[in-house]
Amino acid sequence: MTLKNQETRSARMQPRMIWLAALTLLFVLAQTVLAQAKPESLAPLAEKVSPAVVNITTSTMVERGTAPRGIVPEGSPFEDFFREFQDRHAPDSRPRRSTALGSGFVISEDGFVVTNNHVIDQADEITVEFFSGNELRAKVIGTDPNTDIALLKVETDEPLPFVSFSDSDTARVGDWVLAMGNPLGQGFSASVGIVSARNRALSGTYDDYIQTDAAINRGNSGGPLFNMDGGVVGVNTAILSPSGGSIGIGFSMASNVVSRVVDQLKEFGETRRGWLGVRIQDVTDDVAEAMGLKTAAGALITDVPEGPAAEAGLKAGDVIVNFDGADVTDTRALVRQVGNSAIGKSVRVTVWRDGETKTFKVTLGRREEGEAAVPAAMQGESSSEKGEVLGLSLTGLTDDMRAELGVGETVDGLVVLSVDESSEAFEKGLRAGDVITEAGQQKIKSLSDLKTRIEDAKEAGRKSLLLLVRRGVDPRFVALSISE
Repeated sequence: MTLKNQETRSARMQPRMIWLAALTLLFVLAQTVLAQAKPESLAPLAEKVSPAVVNITTSTMVERGTAPRGIVPEGSPFEDFFREFQDRHAPDSRPRRSTALGSGFVISEDGFVVTNNHVIDQADEITVEFFSGNELRAKVIGTDPNTDIALLKVETDEPLPFVSFSDSDTARVGDWVLAMGNPLGQGFSASVGIVSARNRALSGTYDDYIQTDAAINRGNSGGPLFNMDGGVVGVNTAILSPSGGSIGIGFSMASNVVSRVVDQLKEFGETRRGWLGVRIQDVTDDVAEAMGLKTAAGALITDVPEGPAAEAGLKAGDVIVNFDGADVTDTRALVRQVGNSAIGKSVRVTVWRDGETKTFKVTLGRREEGEAAVPAAMQGESSSEKGEVLGLSLTGLTDDMRAELGVGETVDGLVVLSVDESSEAFEKGLRAGDVITEAGQQKIKSLSDLKTRIEDAKEAGRKSLLLLVRRGVDPRFVALSISE
């Protein structure tokens, strides 16, 4: 190979060597950043917060099963024999004591302890074991099943080590967190991970969970989730697992929710949440189009029982777009906004009605007292004619049907007799036994009413029609296409 060829080859390889060197440097830098991001040791943090973490043992008296009944007819000559056999071999029917384990943490030096409601639910005796090994009996101050939070109190002459709540809204996905508790009865165990997700909802009305991959197992329930400053950002409550063990998907109720609940339990022994007095559902794209809304946001009112909203003039079919100065994104956001508001507070509620916004002043009630309110009813005569519309076989609602379907004696509308399984109505969940009470946000009593609403919607250029459907006492809006 000539010198010229060697120089040419060397020139070609120089960019490649520079690129490899740069890649190696980036790799080294990335490793350094990761090493710096992860704490060198969590021992100082664990030592700092451990004295405030407690194990909780509950004891409950439960009834044993009764002895099985005889297998021979009454009066049989073998009756005495089998009764004697059962008496010897039947299980003990006397009550027995059952125990369960959980976790918790002290939030004040005078002995207030936070845990999960399901840890102490129906317990006869509650024992709190401290990191030092001391044990104290605890009494229940108050519980909130909606957030699965319970507040306990132990009596002690000496101030107890405690931890404080931090602002869970500042927790970011990727932040390090430390979970502590009593997993599988092992006691005072720590596991570390990161915040995997925020604002998770499971099944509760006020859910605001922090998802973490820190190992959480049975017995961790009620224990604290710490940030790296030693502040409590969550209460370990649930895991997602096909086997019952940790697979790195755990949920902690956000501390901002817990702290509000704890303050109310400490002051009143119960929760006192604001109540607007409406039933609502999310606004979907097809519902928004049917109502002329530009965006699928807000909370659509499906029913207004007697209460604050009814007194203020809100109606079924209104879309709540703003509550007390804050825009409403969906039903979950509205429920939390209302629940966090003070009872008796006067708030301004802005709704979308008949193509424009209207604002109402509502004085909030108390949710715990208003949840049993009777749904608003409608009166009128019904038609018994039958027909098929939008893939639905319909007939007028009769008194016999009202009793059978449990929709109330004064409710009017059309009963769904059957649904074409190939129709959009079937896809959107309509089934036989549903009752359609409104179409196009107007009451209907007959098939002719429904057909009129369909024609009105077509003339207005709508592609779909909004139906108010009741299944028992539960109403919801469904938008069905009407374009040919």
